[in-house]
Amino acid sequence: MNTNSSKSTISKKHLIAIAVVLALGGGAGTYILQGGGKPKTATTEGDGHGHGGHTEAKGHGDGEHHGTGGEKGHDDDKGHSDGEHHEKSEAKGPHGGTVFKEGDFSLEALLSEDGGEPRLRIWLFDKDKPLPLNAATVTATVTRPADEKQKLTFAAEKDSLVSREIVAEPHAFDIEIIAQTATEPFMFVMSKEEGKIELTDAQIKAASISLDNAVKANIKTALLLPGEIRLNEDRTSHVVPRLAGVVESVNASLGQVVKKGQVLAVIASPTASEQRSELQTAQKRLTLAKTTYEREKKLWEQKVSAEQDYLQAKQALSEAEVAVANANQKLSAMGLSASSVAGLNRIELRAPFDGIVIEKHLSLGEAVKEDTAVFTISDLSQVWAEINVPAKDLPSVRVGEKVTIKATAFDASATGTVAFVGALIGEQTRTAKARVVLDNPKGAWRPGLFVNVEVVSEETAAPVTISADAVQNVGEKPVVFLKVDGGFIAQPVKLGRSDGKRVEVLSGLKAGMPYASTGSFVVKSELGKGSAEHTH
Repeated sequence: MNTNSSKSTISKKHLIAIAVVLALGGGAGTYILQGGGKPKTATTEGDGHGHGGHTEAKGHGDGEHHGTGGEKGHDDDKGHSDGEHHEKSEAKGPHGGTVFKEGDFSLEALLSEDGGEPRLRIWLFDKDKPLPLNAATVTATVTRPADEKQKLTFAAEKDSLVSREIVAEPHAFDIEIIAQTATEPFMFVMSKEEGKIELTDAQIKAASISLDNAVKANIKTALLLPGEIRLNEDRTSHVVPRLAGVVESVNASLGQVVKKGQVLAVIASPTASEQRSELQTAQKRLTLAKTTYEREKKLWEQKVSAEQDYLQAKQALSEAEVAVANANQKLSAMGLSASSVAGLNRIELRAPFDGIVIEKHLSLGEAVKEDTAVFTISDLSQVWAEINVPAKDLPSVRVGEKVTIKATAFDASATGTVAFVGALIGEQTRTAKARVVLDNPKGAWRPGLFVNVEVVSEETAAPVTISADAVQNVGEKPVVFLKVDGGFIAQPVKLGRSDGKRVEVLSGLKAGMPYASTGSFVVKSELGKGSAEHTH
């Protein structure tokens, strides 16, 4: 037994005694408070981290040098702030566990998976001989790096005390064991660092691993709806000849960028010739009618001719003007100009606006009908993203709402505006159509491309959040690599909402705890290298 009797050590022993009284109560505790017993910690004769001769559960901040009992009871110098040296002990108990010893009393602790689930087993000894399991009342507290605590209670099973609670992985923690005998209490600390990824600060910097702290932040809850890029129908035109004829020339090719008024093709049509001839005839009659009208008007004013001749000339002029206007209207309805350099029978198909030829259905010498869509021109500088909105999500999708469009085939995103939400729900799909207007200056958003549309439904504050890049999957479970002394621990977490940048942590981390943010995959790869060494 360590004979160090410093005041600080004695006071800490009394504190432990008081804690035992509060936890256990009864006559033994009263006896301790009256001076009949003192709490003790034991030397360790196993491979764990028991603290012989010390009442402290963890590191020592007093800078004291400890005698042989303390040196014997430590595996190494981890977890101690005073920098003292502790010799490593390799002795094990008869069951392969860590032995903690104080005077004649000793305790062997083993984290066992004999039952398929990891539980803590305890054996009691006096002068290295087994004690009855009721010789002491044993409790334990597991403290993990994330400051999570777990109380352990024990039940007798054959020749050992077995924890009723499962000690879940990862097995990186300190277990504070308190054994209350009939005369005095003992405290032991067992440390585990299973799964620790050891990385120095220099290695962390060299691997470009950045550290961040879990913090409070606002999380935008977003709906992710499937969609498809479609042509902007308001800027798409199907060019038809309007008159039957034969293709004489084709000036535009598929995929070509065309300007407004540019000739796409020329078609020869007898009907076009007839309509232009009709217009020319009407124009000549109009010229003659104007001349006649001017002569008859002058003669009537001079009282040379009768008024009837003047009125007849006026009527003929009006009819000629109507005939010309009618001929012009016919040509306009057919998309024909009043004259054509190429000839009366030529039809020039022109682009209605700036765009791209996305469809072409004619070739040289082909006979086409008046209603054949020979060209499809579309202005792709602006497209539509058509999405299907389930009925339950319709309140979150509103006209004028800003949304984010993300491509599924490649890494690209853009912002658009909801321009239309359908008033009807499909009988089969039970969804409503919605449309997002999306600027497409570089032409990256091609019609037919599948996309995901992210609609922000609400924004709320989350007490603990981390970077989305920090989350990795280990054993199909999400983990965050928590920064500890000398490296990282794979800390399981339960995640909540995410906006793609930040993720809410429901359990597993507390605000302010450091973790590997950027470069967490590098830490995961280091964990994989040591996975073969996992033992209990």
